[in-house]
Amino acid sequence: MLQRIQTIWTLLAVLAAVFLFITGQDVAVFSNIPVINIGSIVLVIVGALSIFSFKNRKRQILLNTISIIINALLIGVLAYWLLNLSGGIDFPEKGIEPVFPLVAVICLLIANVYIRKDERLVKSVDRLR
Repeated sequence: MLQRIQTIWTLLAVLAAVFLFITGQDVAVFSNIPVINIGSIVLVIVGALSIFSFKNRKRQILLNTISIIINALLIGVLAYWLLNLSGGIDFPEKGIEPVFPLVAVICLLIANVYIRKDERLVKSVDRLR
């Protein structure tokens, strides 16, 4: 069922990945390899798979966990990029790219909480039958 609250949280994480793709066009971490763009595309695909696998909650939790790991790696890559830019680390001058993966991690953690809550509810109803 697509109208559940965890779908909204997962959709917000996918939107954060889309915004990272849009704003991360100028990020050049490893010379010519577009790490941020590839990571953002993978996050959107995994997020879409997670949203549309609402019947299999275990797969949804697994896909969200994979997205959290990819977002954590992107946070590390973006922090490395910010620290290697000249002039120190000053967010208003250098961009808000690291904020998007952080928002996505928080949204995915909240989505996992609601998915686990649904899983417990279904198991408790099955016990009553």
